[in-house]
Amino acid sequence: MVLDLLKKRRSIRKYEDRPVEQEKIDQLLEAALRSPSSRGRNPWEFVVTTDPELRRRIALAKEHGSAFLAEAPLVVAVVADPEKCDVWIEDCSIASIILQLTAESLGLSSCWVQIRRRDHNDEISAEKYLKELLDLPERYVVEAVIGIGYPGESKPGHPVESLDWDKIHISRFTQG
Repeated sequence: MVLDLLKKRRSIRKYEDRPVEQEKIDQLLEAALRSPSSRGRNPWEFVVTTDPELRRRIALAKEHGSAFLAEAPLVVAVVADPEKCDVWIEDCSIASIILQLTAESLGLSSCWVQIRRRDHNDEISAEKYLKELLDLPERYVVEAVIGIGYPGESKPGHPVESLDWDKIHISRFTQG
């Protein structure tokens, strides 16, 4: 069943002007909280909003690639306390994909916006911008922001023929 979700899932940046029901939001957040993490440290936390003005301001986090968040009915910032775990990046990434696959299973679409190591402008990072906007504690970091909603565009899944099977190596790495 997960493979079926992966076969059809695409990053969607256009959404219907329709709120995500609270029941589905609750399911998404439960799924995120059930995400695996190294040694069960769970360094991730999630800042969730449906507020149009806050979504608009979050959408300004980067000069390119985040504007669509203003129209996403649900926005989730995936943040972490790096003092809890040395592999917080991996743990946040896992939680993010769990969130995205759960969204797909609920008839929703999503798109990830990379924040860590990205610029807001020439003076500050996207992370610093969001840390101030979302009132994050100083030690917290922002991995990504995910826009979620009912799809306002349709894209076909990637065909199996487009997969780069040369990236699969059996028993030992081989160069082709």
